[in-house]
Amino acid sequence: MNATAATPPHPAHDDLVRRWLDTLPAAGELSADPRPYAENLLARWAEPQRRYHSTDHLVAVLGHLDTLAGHAGDPAAVRLAAWFHDAVYRPDRSENEERSAVLAERALAELGLDEARTAEVARLVRLTAGHDPAPHDTNGEALCDADLAVLASAPAAYAAYAAAVREEYGFVPDDAFRAGRAAVLRQLLDLPALFRTPHGRAEWEARARQNLATELDLLTV
Repeated sequence: MNATAATPPHPAHDDLVRRWLDTLPAAGELSADPRPYAENLLARWAEPQRRYHSTDHLVAVLGHLDTLAGHAGDPAAVRLAAWFHDAVYRPDRSENEERSAVLAERALAELGLDEARTAEVARLVRLTAGHDPAPHDTNGEALCDADLAVLASAPAAYAAYAAAVREEYGFVPDDAFRAGRAAVLRQLLDLPALFRTPHGRAEWEARARQNLATELDLLTV
């Protein structure tokens, strides 16, 4: 993994490094020291173009996966996918998930993870491009629900999320952004279900739909 520019550490930096190490096999089973890989990933998540897809988002997704881990068939693979799912992120590009998956394939192979788990992590990262796991894909359901859980935030937190997304797309004129964002919101609201896990359906679905409808109303007045 190529190094990225140094940035001030996130308040949760040490805890995140610990979580990364705990998710991997024991150091003696790996081909390389895993700690520099954590540092590289955290530097990526802290890049200056990020406003929503930042270290705070990584922390949130990992936290939601603590809640949803019992649903996943391979919680470790899902957590590793969370680390990589937005590791490559440029708001002006459409291939972020693919590039993030390729990064995962390269990094996990260098670390010596087995091919099956590496392939599963990469598959899950690619799945976040559309958040449409197949029925009974429990790993995909857990990751996608954790990634979308922000939609069920309390109103103030949801407003902050929406504002951060707008900041990431600051290069897009207002009219174009409003039209594009409204289309995304309508697409989400048209889904038969936003969340696939039992917890997501019970705890997040209704509130997320209310937040999405409110944002859509504000964009289209």
